[in-house]
Amino acid sequence: MNYLVTGCSRGVGLEICRVLLSEGHDVYGIARSHSEEFKLLECDYDGKLFFKSIDLSDCENVRKNVFREFVHNGIQLHGYVNNAAMAYDDIVTNLNLGKLRQMYAVNVFTPMMITKYVLRNMLLHHTQGSIVHISSVSVHTGYKGLAMYASSKGALEAFSKDTAREWGERGVRSNVVVPGFMETQMSSSLTAEQKDRIYKRTSLKAATDVHSVAETVAFLLSEKACSITGQNICVDNGTI
Repeated sequence: MNYLVTGCSRGVGLEICRVLLSEGHDVYGIARSHSEEFKLLECDYDGKLFFKSIDLSDCENVRKNVFREFVHNGIQLHGYVNNAAMAYDDIVTNLNLGKLRQMYAVNVFTPMMITKYVLRNMLLHHTQGSIVHISSVSVHTGYKGLAMYASSKGALEAFSKDTAREWGERGVRSNVVVPGFMETQMSSSLTAEQKDRIYKRTSLKAATDVHSVAETVAFLLSEKACSITGQNICVDNGTI
């Protein structure tokens, strides 16, 4: 199977690549930076893992950058994992329109455009494929300073549910994984005290396990989840 994964170079995206590769799949990874961790994974899976550095805020050139120069229609895609995201955190009274637009380009507009061309690839090859978007627990439970970020992830959840309804009769599934707070680069700016307060709001009183999120994504991509579509799957240590 061939899978396209964005935000592949570190954190949960890197772990998703690792899990899919361990299952014998080919992975086409997209990220801004070609991290050392990803390069090590390339060495371990030579000829199975591919990378292209792309600025995902450039939503107008998705077709050229991704689907003409990297994953062309000669490659049959069986799934797409939309993991790439940027965070714009602030209280609403400080909202900056420029930063909001930049975040929406990465978190919403580009994933929508990629979904468009992934669907076309699946239709061309008569593939009953699977799309998985990575959302955030902040969509479902409030956190001070995350209103703008949560709104972008909420948009993805709505987009996924309607994509599932629109293309289900062609065998294409679309789901969302909703992780809790994980120990990733995106959360690295939080202090230990802030993290502790967040974790105390969960049933398990701990950070969400990155590998657990990756395994859930791999399950949703697989035929084991053939009857699951249009759903939000929470992997959040019992936050919601």
